[in-house]
Amino acid sequence: MARYTDAVCKLCRREGKKLFLKGDKCYTNKCALDKRSYAPGQHGQSRKKLSNYGMQLRAKQTARRYYGLNESQFYKYFLMAQKKAGVTGDNLLIICESRLDNVVYTCGFASSRAEARQLVSHAHFLVNGKKVNIPSYLCKAGDVISIKKKSMDSEKFKTLLSSDVHTIPAWVSVNKEAGEATIAQLPERDQITAPVDEQLIVELYSK
Repeated sequence: MARYTDAVCKLCRREGKKLFLKGDKCYTNKCALDKRSYAPGQHGQSRKKLSNYGMQLRAKQTARRYYGLNESQFYKYFLMAQKKAGVTGDNLLIICESRLDNVVYTCGFASSRAEARQLVSHAHFLVNGKKVNIPSYLCKAGDVISIKKKSMDSEKFKTLLSSDVHTIPAWVSVNKEAGEATIAQLPERDQITAPVDEQLIVELYSK
C-alpha cells in the first residue's frame, strides 16, 4: 500500500491547518506552519480564491491527511458511513476516530498517528487481552486497549507514558500507570477535534 514519504510538514502548510503529524514538535515554536503559514511550492504565496469544488477537495484531503489514510481507505469509510443510521458526515469521522491507531494516539500511547500505526503494526498492543497488529481495526465501546507487559518496560513507552502534551477526550478512560485504556463510548461529533468540515466531504462524494 502506497504511503506518503515526503516531509509531512508540507501537508499542514498545504491545508493551512495544524494536522499534528510530527508529534510533540507541532506544539512548539518549531512548527513549520507557524514559520511559513503559506502553501509550499513556487506559487504557494499566490493562491487564488477556492471554488466550491476546491473547498470540498481541500476538506477531503485535510481529513485524509489528518488520519493518515489513502484515498481508497477513506472512500470505503464514507460508504460505510452512508449505510449507518444518522448523519453521514458525523458517522465518517466517528469511524475514523475508532481506528485502533487513532485510539492509541488519542490515549497518549504514541506521539503521532504515524507512530501509533507503526507501534500497532509491531504488535505492542492488546485489544481485550488479544494481540491486534492491524492499525485499521475498528474499536467498539467497551473495548480495552493495553500495552503488552514486555513493551511497558521499554524506554520508548516509559517516555510516552510520562508525556501529557495533548488532552485526552472524555470518551476514553486512560490509566497510564497500567498502560491501559477503556473506550467508554464511541465519540460524538462535538468530542471530535479534527479540523474538518465533514459536510463538504459528503457533498464532494455525493456528486
